[in-house]
Amino acid sequence: MSEFPYLPIDAKGWRLHMGLRPLEESRWLEVDEHYDQETALKKELLATQRSLVAATRPEGDNASGELLDLVMDNLRRFHPEVSIECDASEHSVIQASRLVQEDLCVLVPDGTWRLQAACVCFPSRWDLTTKIGTTLDDIHAPVPGYAQQLAKTTTSFFDRLSPERSFWRLNWTLLDDPALFQPRRAIHADDVNVEEWFVRVERQTLRRLAVTGAVVFTIRTYVASVSQLRRTRDDVAANLLRALDTAPIEMQHYKGWVGVADRLRDALT
Repeated sequence: MSEFPYLPIDAKGWRLHMGLRPLEESRWLEVDEHYDQETALKKELLATQRSLVAATRPEGDNASGELLDLVMDNLRRFHPEVSIECDASEHSVIQASRLVQEDLCVLVPDGTWRLQAACVCFPSRWDLTTKIGTTLDDIHAPVPGYAQQLAKTTTSFFDRLSPERSFWRLNWTLLDDPALFQPRRAIHADDVNVEEWFVRVERQTLRRLAVTGAVVFTIRTYVASVSQLRRTRDDVAANLLRALDTAPIEMQHYKGWVGVADRLRDALT
């Protein structure tokens, strides 16, 4: 396994926050040794599960076209090894998604922010079909604490975001399945070995499109087993257990973490 690029488990324990950082244009899209494997999986999912991984509305068409042009330009400039051949008969957001390892979401302003086009082949236990056409608050409604702690801040950030400054953030969870395609909701796992738990990290970026004013949200997913990470990171076990122990009980239920720390503690300490 190559070095796991991101591990945002806070040593101080669980917290819900945006954690935004400035994003350079050259770092918007990431291409690594898994490119062929992950784009091939996207191709398979679009052929067999299209209704679950792609959703568009007419309100997102223009922004999706602008996004496709932006993706192709970025690949030409910073990843010239990547082919930018596309099937023009497909929707622009799907064309763009086939070219990259990231999932792509287009949010369009109409007095609020609505998800109007997306290709999400690697969902982390959420269902795109229930999110298309809904607002930021609707999308995040199931997340415990979001309405109270982040809703106003997130909407304000979207409103103020400019094409000149883009941002990125990291999100993580602990799952009992390494698959990239996981549309089902979290469950309370039975007893399993530590080898069967996986850290899933999402590198998310946000940028405003200059012409349409839409916001593009990209999600690049990385997965590694807890056992693999322990061999290369000395602080993984302690930080992971602290995060599980300090997560609010509502968040533990939402994530499917109830009792997980107790089951992993002996193996990790």
